[in-house]
Amino acid sequence: MLPEAFTRMLPEAIGPERAETVLQALSDEPSVSIRLNPSRLRECPFPEAEPVPWSPYGYLLKERPVFTLDPLFHAGCYYVQDSSAMFVGELLRQVLPSFGPGISVLDLCAAPGGKTTDLAASLRERFGERFSLLANEVMRSRFGVLRANVRTWGDPQVGVVSRDPSAFSGKPVFDIILADVPCSGEGMFRKDAKAVADWSPETVDFCAARSRRILADVWSSLKDGGILLYSTCTFNQKENDDTVAWIAGQLGAEILDPGCTDPVVRTRCGCLLLPGLVPGEGQYAAVLRKSGTAGAAPSGDIFSLFKADRPVPPPSSDPTYDLDRENALRYLHGDALCIPDAPLGPLTLTYQGHPLGPGKNLGRRCNNLYPKDRRIRMDIR
Repeated sequence: MLPEAFTRMLPEAIGPERAETVLQALSDEPSVSIRLNPSRLRECPFPEAEPVPWSPYGYLLKERPVFTLDPLFHAGCYYVQDSSAMFVGELLRQVLPSFGPGISVLDLCAAPGGKTTDLAASLRERFGERFSLLANEVMRSRFGVLRANVRTWGDPQVGVVSRDPSAFSGKPVFDIILADVPCSGEGMFRKDAKAVADWSPETVDFCAARSRRILADVWSSLKDGGILLYSTCTFNQKENDDTVAWIAGQLGAEILDPGCTDPVVRTRCGCLLLPGLVPGEGQYAAVLRKSGTAGAAPSGDIFSLFKADRPVPPPSSDPTYDLDRENALRYLHGDALCIPDAPLGPLTLTYQGHPLGPGKNLGRRCNNLYPKDRRIRMDIR
């Protein structure tokens, strides 16, 4: 059951008619969507999928498959992400023409990595290798998931760190910062029972104050004329429009028109995606340009500056061997393989041409070198 204070607050936040639509939608099953990795896959592998309107890589699925049993998922060919969360990537694509090769981007609150990999895809499509994307997650318990997802995605221009936002204060080195700040989570109520249990008006006030503190800490690392992408997965104005207006007035920025149209709701300062109006969950996003003249400060080596881990290893020179689905799942499960027709010695094992991981073929058996912490734990039969 939704908190009574939330149901009273919602009409004021988004209007009575929209509130009724959202409250009804929150009792429905959530949608399922994926976003392709354009460096590895250009066509959706699921039949009858429908494109996400604001993402060239996003698809809404008719039903939820068992992603764990799809080798393409483990090969980083796609990422399972809510369609509303993909809207932030669209806002990035809108501002990228203002920047050139060598662009440096910070994803400040990055775990589990959905928006990080979305940004990485758009940056690579536009700039090739000539960009740097630093993904940060302050919570150590969530950092491992971020690192694993970045490695699976497979872009060597993405580094990961775990720092408090205050660690980024100092020289202006980033052209774009994405701040998908921790919030009260109203937009995730039908997916996350804990978000419902933890919600209160006091939580909203706390999250709004924390967001402003985070932005104040990191603001000096954004170049003059640089872009802040601000987002939450909540509905209320305190964490959304009011905080964006505070950033503009107190930190010094211009609020840009994000150009959203129906069914995305244009708010005073940004865009709001509402369950019932869109297939996905709740998402708010806004775009601001920091006051000052763009391009005044060079970036340098972002990864060295912040001692970033770059989890994507260099390409292997080992010969490859393509597995069928049965053997690919056995490999991902950690089982030994028998592939007598494969070259002897170290191998990169692939599925439909996409790398899965290393092995060593001894002839009668192939030693499985897939990392133990990434292996499928469920029954693969």
